[in-house]
Amino acid sequence: MSPEEFKEAEKMPLIIVLDNVRSAYNVGSVFRTCDAFPVQALYLCGITCYPPHKEILKTALGSHETVVWKKFTTTLEAVEELKQMGYKVFAIEQAEESLSLNDVDKHQLKNSKIALVFGHEVDGVHQDVMNVCDGCIEIPQGGTKHSLNIAVSAGVVLWEFFRK
Repeated sequence: MSPEEFKEAEKMPLIIVLDNVRSAYNVGSVFRTCDAFPVQALYLCGITCYPPHKEILKTALGSHETVVWKKFTTTLEAVEELKQMGYKVFAIEQAEESLSLNDVDKHQLKNSKIALVFGHEVDGVHQDVMNVCDGCIEIPQGGTKHSLNIAVSAGVVLWEFFRK
């Protein structure tokens, strides 16, 4: 598919929000994942860098030109806009009462506009953002670290949403 065809192609009704992701390489990787599993847009918030940052360009491999993206001063601004547009907003985080990614039902997703917030590499999704989300989805893990790189987390979650 050409970049022009991609821009016109049908997308999942899904927006990805990066909450203060510090690594430009991770941001570029998320751009590529958003291209692979076509999402509506990628919102870059707070300290998250944005194109044409050279490290994003290195890992994005041109996907920064196909994926619609928008920069926000704060993640709270992005979430407020999403809610006004009728999106249900979920943090991807380990938290009490989180819903396992395995339990996200494709019937719950049908005809729903969803936004997923991925957080800072060390601190996760900021608590102020968690407080305004509609819920929290957790990736089940079995190892000792119970932690995945943000780019890996985005790949796992987007694949699961794309699959469903």
